[in-house]
Amino acid sequence: MTGPIITRFAPSPNGPLHLGHAYAAIVAHDRAAQSGGRFLLRIEDIDGARSRSELADEFRADLAWLGLAFEEVPAQSTRIERYREAANNLRAMGLLYPCRCTRAEVAAAATLHGPDGPIYPGTCLRNPPLACPDPVWRLDVEQASELAGPLTWFDERRGPQGARPAMLGDVVIWRRDAPASYHLAATLDDAEDGVTVVTRGADLFAATHIHRLLQVLLGLPEPRWHHHPLLTGPDGRKLAKRRDAPSLADRRRAGEDGRALAEALRATRFDTGVSLDDSLDLAP
Repeated sequence: MTGPIITRFAPSPNGPLHLGHAYAAIVAHDRAAQSGGRFLLRIEDIDGARSRSELADEFRADLAWLGLAFEEVPAQSTRIERYREAANNLRAMGLLYPCRCTRAEVAAAATLHGPDGPIYPGTCLRNPPLACPDPVWRLDVEQASELAGPLTWFDERRGPQGARPAMLGDVVIWRRDAPASYHLAATLDDAEDGVTVVTRGADLFAATHIHRLLQVLLGLPEPRWHHHPLLTGPDGRKLAKRRDAPSLADRRRAGEDGRALAEALRATRFDTGVSLDDSLDLAP
């Protein structure tokens, strides 16, 4: 790839940023900076009641504290109609079907497991629900793959990949508790924002098989991907908000030098007990 690169950092405001987010932001920022490109900030704020609008200001302050200059693009909450239009297009193509199954029912019925856990066994595809006032809408991956034909995509760290969306099964595209699934929203957003290199953690490697399929179905441009290692804690699991990983905001307010922290992360010098994991099957 030649010419200026556009990357993005797209955090969800459902908890403060931590070292893992800092590392991800630095990877995206530096990948763009290498080419004189653009580094975007996009707030992914459609996670229902979990989204806290006040955290967006904290995120901006954290990036500035790390010394990362960014351009902010519209938040996901301003793009709902775009998601709805895309979902309607997929529905009109006969590629979405309603599903009433709960997560517990999916887990109990599944006989296969993929990178994200139990693979949906197609219960509502085989037996459409007669009355389901508020379903989720799933992608018929087999039919969608037949329509799209064989697909490939390119990861900057692992080279060319053959797209295998079936490994994730019939993923949810339109949710009950939020306007759109991560798969649909992120794919549309990256295209709309002109992102040319999608940088994200190795735990999302498998999701790219679905995203490549959606790009073809919806007529979107194909970027490259860069799936970077994840920071893990002493227990070997990735740093996470829900496991109370120390926040960047706390470190910032305590007077720590953010630029020095960013340089340490670039040099892979981490806090005690924190390390990099580059595996593609890291437990959530």
